[in-house]
Amino acid sequence: INCTTNQYTYNAFNSKRVAPLWVFLHEKAYQTRDTAIESSVMTKVKGFGVYNNRVMDVADYVTPAQGASVFCIITKFITTDNQVQGSCPEVRSSTFLLPACISMTGRCVNYNETFKTCEIRGWCPAEIDSVHYQPMLEAENFTIFIKNSIRFPLFNFTKGNLLPNITKEYIETCLFDPRTDIYCPIFRLGDVVRFAGQDFKTLADRGGVIGIKIGWVCDLDKSDDQCNPAYSFTRLDSVSAKTKVSPGYNFRYAKYFKKADGTEHRILLKAHAIRIDVLVYGNAGKFNMIPTLINIVAAFTSVGVGTVLCDIILLNFLKGAEQYKAKKFEEVATQGWVVGWQKSFLVQSTKTEAKSLMHSYIFSWLCMLSTAKHFKALLS
Repeated sequence: INCTTNQYTYNAFNSKRVAPLWVFLHEKAYQTRDTAIESSVMTKVKGFGVYNNRVMDVADYVTPAQGASVFCIITKFITTDNQVQGSCPEVRSSTFLLPACISMTGRCVNYNETFKTCEIRGWCPAEIDSVHYQPMLEAENFTIFIKNSIRFPLFNFTKGNLLPNITKEYIETCLFDPRTDIYCPIFRLGDVVRFAGQDFKTLADRGGVIGIKIGWVCDLDKSDDQCNPAYSFTRLDSVSAKTKVSPGYNFRYAKYFKKADGTEHRILLKAHAIRIDVLVYGNAGKFNMIPTLINIVAAFTSVGVGTVLCDIILLNFLKGAEQYKAKKFEEVATQGWVVGWQKSFLVQSTKTEAKSLMHSYIFSWLCMLSTAKHFKALLS
């Protein structure tokens, strides 16, 4: 039993010694970290598509046009032409019943030969968005160029995703690939959707929100060349994809015109789009003496080494060492009988160990506090 207990104690003690060392090195507890990353993102989309026998370029299908970190690539339009201000029948499905008009403002008028709807005043004719159109599938080959600049203000460190080894010739031909071209800043839209685990045709038909994440996790104790971006992709509106109430992503906008007689009219467009959100995150770490000392002391304390070091200092190098020895240790009186001596020794040893342990912790913390203040004064 004693052997088993000793072995368990030895293994537990060793594990307690290894764990703080692993945390200190693997988690880089010797570094100060900056998580307040500053970022700027510029984007540019290129490509041509055909929709309703019309050739579409960037000015037709990208909004907003400023090249921001959030933009939409429109893949399907539902167009209502020549709308003017006036009165017209409201659009409803064929299951709409006449009695429902009674509780609504306006007159019930003929929508067609089959049923009636409420008359509305506004832009007429009203939009019919129940007609199904095929999306612009050429959008799968559109390319997205992302230019990202970041800064960690604590270290005044700046960098961008256009790495020094990227040339103009490389930019003109490369496409991002997670295995071969991990630093190419040009992304094929179809690949982005696929990396996010989505089907392009379904997403182009209904619309959705895709996130392109750029991660900057940098160890500034190493060369600047090793601080590079990491790209990942996800669908941000995954809940919207699972519901039948309002699936996908769409919005409306209009183009306004004036006729020769001064009458204003417009073209209303309901756009289904793939919205791209470029999200930048990151943190940087660099060696600093203060967290190093604090974490070393904490690691030593957790395995009992701090107590030993402080005892050595207090017992040998500081004034009042004799008083500390008197408080820490007690002499055990020799007994006449061996058995009685052994029992007395065990009792006295137990008391001494308990008292020594209590004093050790108290003086260890005082010692560590004094040491930390001393180093802080030297550093300041």
